Amino acid sequence: MKIKSKKFRVQEGQKVSLDKWPTRVKPAYQSKKQYKKILKKQVEELSELQRLHYASDQFAVLLIFQAMDAAGKDGAIRHVMSGINPQGCQVFSFKHPSATELDHDFLWRTNQCLPERGRIGIFNRSYYEEVLIVRVHPEILKAQGIPDGLMNEKSIWKERYRSILDSESHLYRNGTRIIKFFLHLSEEEQRKRFLDRIDEPEKNWKFSQTDIEERKFWKQYMKAYEACLTATSSKIAPWYVVPADDKENARLIVSKIILDTFKSLNMHYPETDAKRQQELLSIRHRLMNEAPDTTDSIESHEG
Repeated sequence: MKIKSKKFRVQEGQKVSLDKWPTRVKPAYQSKKQYKKILKKQVEELSELQRLHYASDQFAVLLIFQAMDAAGKDGAIRHVMSGINPQGCQVFSFKHPSATELDHDFLWRTNQCLPERGRIGIFNRSYYEEVLIVRVHPEILKAQGIPDGLMNEKSIWKERYRSILDSESHLYRNGTRIIKFFLHLSEEEQRKRFLDRIDEPEKNWKFSQTDIEERKFWKQYMKAYEACLTATSSKIAPWYVVPADDKENARLIVSKIILDTFKSLNMHYPETDAKRQQELLSIRHRLMNEAPDTTDSIESHEG
């Protein structure tokens, strides 16, 4: 299967019903060997584009990963971004907010981690947790210290969607390109992966009692994701629903979407003007006419 990014994109204004979006599609590979070959090629291509992105210093790129537990966010980030120069990439994971973070607006803590131009920022979970887990667990919202006069549980989600869209529009106008991935995992596949984490000792550390407790809220999370994807997928910051039951295929889809986005930026290496060219030619002339230092070779010969 040839991967077409648009197939997985949530169009602006599109109402999302996740039961109509597949968690598994025909894979883009026919064997593990072919999967590795395709991923290697895409990673190498992404690495080349990342160097151009860093050198051109025009855009910042923010990748957001959201999903249910065990959907493969960590693996997708690790495999797809494996060829990226660490100097040009930053990864942040957001868990329970600190007391200091709770004393600010809900976008504050993630705003501290936004990528600068020329860099790729990766959010493993993000400000979208504030309309997902907080919506499923309203007790978290009540603990956030929002003034009583501003706390309206009937309207607050629409208000937060509006804040998110306004923030993403502001970032876009200032050169940040945002790609948002929802790794769409089935409830049955999550059950299998949880069992693997219990049965395989090297995966025990990945599993906690919280994971199984959150599984009880599966339907509520699906409704929260549907509302979020519907309200916040835009032309400038789209959501992509990536079938995640097949980890390998999900990684190929994610890497293809990232590649397509980078290619659309029309980047180029900085051009050298006449003055700079003359300077470089002058330096080259000096280097070419330097007398070679033979001290080390003489001492080595005598030794």
